[in-house]
Amino acid sequence: MRDYDESIAFLGQWGRFQLVVFFLLCSTIVPNGFGAFTLVFLTDMPSHHCLVPDDNLTEDWRKAAIPVEVLNGKEELSRCSRYRLDVVRNLSAQGFVPGMDINLTDLVQEACLDGWSYSTDIYKSTVVSEFHLVCSEEWKQPLTATVFFLGSLCGSFFSGLLSDRFGRKPVLFATIGLQTVFTFALVYSTSWLMVTILLFINGLGQISNFVAALVLGAEVLTGNVRVLYSSLGTCLGFAVGFMMLPAFAYFIRDWRSLSLALSLPGLLYIPLWWFIPESPRWLLSQGRVEEAEAIVRKAAKWNKLQAPPVIFENYSDDEGKTDVKESLNFLDLLRKSNIRLTTIFLCLVSFTMATGYFGLSFSTALLHDDPYISCFFSAAIEVPAYISSWLALRYFPRRNSIIGILLFGAVPLFLFQLVPETLPHMSLALEILCKYALTTGISMIFTYTSELYPTLLRNTATGTTSTISRLGSCIAPFLLKLRIYLKGLPHIVMGTLCVVSVFATLFLPESFGRPLPETIQQMHKRERISCPCISGKRKTVHVPHQDSLL
Repeated sequence: MRDYDESIAFLGQWGRFQLVVFFLLCSTIVPNGFGAFTLVFLTDMPSHHCLVPDDNLTEDWRKAAIPVEVLNGKEELSRCSRYRLDVVRNLSAQGFVPGMDINLTDLVQEACLDGWSYSTDIYKSTVVSEFHLVCSEEWKQPLTATVFFLGSLCGSFFSGLLSDRFGRKPVLFATIGLQTVFTFALVYSTSWLMVTILLFINGLGQISNFVAALVLGAEVLTGNVRVLYSSLGTCLGFAVGFMMLPAFAYFIRDWRSLSLALSLPGLLYIPLWWFIPESPRWLLSQGRVEEAEAIVRKAAKWNKLQAPPVIFENYSDDEGKTDVKESLNFLDLLRKSNIRLTTIFLCLVSFTMATGYFGLSFSTALLHDDPYISCFFSAAIEVPAYISSWLALRYFPRRNSIIGILLFGAVPLFLFQLVPETLPHMSLALEILCKYALTTGISMIFTYTSELYPTLLRNTATGTTSTISRLGSCIAPFLLKLRIYLKGLPHIVMGTLCVVSVFATLFLPESFGRPLPETIQQMHKRERISCPCISGKRKTVHVPHQDSLL
């Protein structure tokens, strides 16, 4: 498979065919936006306190039966304890007045033996309130999110392998179906364990759908349109879904009904199977030249152009057969030293950005008293970030852009520790600034990764780096719990990861203005910055001139 871009240059970059593919693929990513952060509402913890039965208690004693604690400078009813109910009943029967005749602090406390009473001011019900994931069971709340992201981790890895083996299009629609079916199945959950199992399977389709759509579009589209799609189109599709989530949740306050509502849009994608094509690049890599030509001829017809008699005239059958026989898999990312180092460094950078992105997304969503407004702000921040990512990918080298983004995100993370508690708005501004920077980086790293690897390894490499990044999303819910030891400790950890990733990025190849590599040999020729030696000199390996892709 040689000179693919030149072979289909007659199609142009932006015709009717490209327009349809662009927007349909972007639309398939919308469910990922509201699916990735549904847990903000499904597993939110409403205000609660111990349930106090009304029998044999005066109104004063029923209110006084719950101790008052000071949390974050505010007085709140204790969430996990109450005064011993037999003692309270006895004092109430004797006519004692709480706080006057009896000093409440002298009374013995006990656990919530009769369950909890949950506020319904914001939610009618959540997973937490229905299955009582509070007090001694509170550890299950962050674990629920972690299990979901573990599903995303496994899905992003295996979907990459399956996509390289069976094609981009089948995996794309299979993962959409997976999300739809198991989001709907949540409605019938009867226990927390069943919820976590369904969320794990649901997570299998989450990032997998995004990666499959990203790679398919990157291989079908060319030139500036490919960069526009990979950086701005896909991410804005995700942001649109993210911003739709608080609207769904605002009008649907019950977690089961919300799950049902979020599953229904998946049915709208069934007809798209007949409009979204398979990747011609992938078909060529499998030696299926006739099928690839059929897709390109259909594209020419849509664009009202005349296709040449032989489209892939520079394609060598012998080379094509060699490529098919060459069975590449995950291990090929580690066999050669330069590909191995590129993979390791990309995994570290992806892990850092995912940890920061999801950590700040869940953290920012709690910055306002109204969770619906908080979630919308957290989503809206992403729109200018994605636009910035597109501009950076359009005009600036990838490696330098990633370094700048990591530094731009690290500085506010460390400054967060210096903000006094009397300036909460400044803390909010710093978190928003960090979210903006890391969202920009998340958008860029997908495109950067897809540009570095050859066709036979592209989806596997993108899925592998995405899998490692999912580890960051898995630890993010527990990372935020470090606040109980030091308020700014999560930010220190994220900032340190950003600084380490800056040094790793220095050793990555550059892909700006270069055609997508089709073979491993072409990837070997990428330029690489070597480690500065002790004398301060820097060695650079030069590659032959290649035509610009942009």
